[in-house]
Amino acid sequence: MNTKGIAQFFQANIRQMSPRDVHETHRASTPLELLFDLVAVIAIAAAASELHHAVAHGHALAGAGKFVLAFFAIWWAWMNFSWFASAYDNDDAIFRLLTMGLMAGSLTVSAGIAPFFQHNELTLIVLGFVWMRICMVLLWLRASKHHPELKATTRTYAVGLSLVQCYWVALLFVQPLTLTPLLLLFGLGAAFELAVPALAERKGVTPWHRHHMMERYGLLNLIVLGETLLAGSMAIGHLQQLAQSTVGLWSLLQLALVPLMSLVLLFSLWWLYFSREEHLQQKSLKMAFTWGYGHLLIYAAGAAVGAGIAVHVDLLLGNQHINANTVTAAVALPVAVYLFGLWLVRDRFVFSGFGRYLLLWFVACIPLFSAIAAQISPLAALVTIGLLTLFAVILRSSHVCCQLNQPSSSEHSHE
Repeated sequence: MNTKGIAQFFQANIRQMSPRDVHETHRASTPLELLFDLVAVIAIAAAASELHHAVAHGHALAGAGKFVLAFFAIWWAWMNFSWFASAYDNDDAIFRLLTMGLMAGSLTVSAGIAPFFQHNELTLIVLGFVWMRICMVLLWLRASKHHPELKATTRTYAVGLSLVQCYWVALLFVQPLTLTPLLLLFGLGAAFELAVPALAERKGVTPWHRHHMMERYGLLNLIVLGETLLAGSMAIGHLQQLAQSTVGLWSLLQLALVPLMSLVLLFSLWWLYFSREEHLQQKSLKMAFTWGYGHLLIYAAGAAVGAGIAVHVDLLLGNQHINANTVTAAVALPVAVYLFGLWLVRDRFVFSGFGRYLLLWFVACIPLFSAIAAQISPLAALVTIGLLTLFAVILRSSHVCCQLNQPSSSEHSHE
């Protein structure tokens, strides 16, 4: 290829990273963003699988702590890229290559999840995460060059991310660590990461697209809810195996209830998230941070529900390392956290009166009533969780509840 051909290639495939139009119509996820989501699926599935094994082997608390740590790394890298792409995606060759670099880092994080759960080994997770953040630094530097109006914001992102990565690399040199100091040090690093956007956006808000971000977040929620589908499918597979053995009809019926309840939970959690009330109704900085950061609860809990369903299957198949209370909590607590997350990022803003506190009522009731039902059997607890979550959908969606949620004209007159 001659010099002229190289120049033509760069002219055709490299463009300025100008800010996107915040009022752009029909803004949807690009094929590259969907491919990035596909890589995130692998990491989320790995974290949920390790949580399942940790709970099934009697290490529920340690497993939960490690799950939160691993999930934060996956979610935070995904979230930072999604908000950046919403503001600056120009789909040129450099943007595509750096995004593919992010995917390579995500796969490295995925590979490091099992060693981390089993041996407290953070090397692959940190290396993959740092590589992803280096790619993001390069993207922010490009945005700084082509969007001078927000140079202070974009450079704060680039400098802030670079400094935090020094912390993560330093963390590698103090290994091995026991779980408690490891979680504390990771929590400190996570606080540094969370602080970077908070500092940068106060110097000028990046031009992210509201509807685009709502779609991106909804798509990731579908991914995490897929873990519940996977657990239900696993139960059906074991059901077929048991049907060919000599187990009794009652054992088969018990196991058959698990995929049924997993579907009830899946459909209910999906319905509650994708309701008629729109997420992110205001494009304010405070709302964006509450909504964006608060989704960590929804996503982590959604993936953990699938792990809890898998633990139920293990118990019915004769696992002796877990008890009824642990198995029940493995589903009830994630469901409650999921509902609390929805209240935190949406319902308390869109509803008034009774509707504003409806999900909080179920946040309290689901762990309590399922713990009572667990004294009968873990399966009774699972059915209780499924039915209560379904009732939350019905009550929230009912015409009576909608009327209660609408502020009256007298309420408007006092505002």
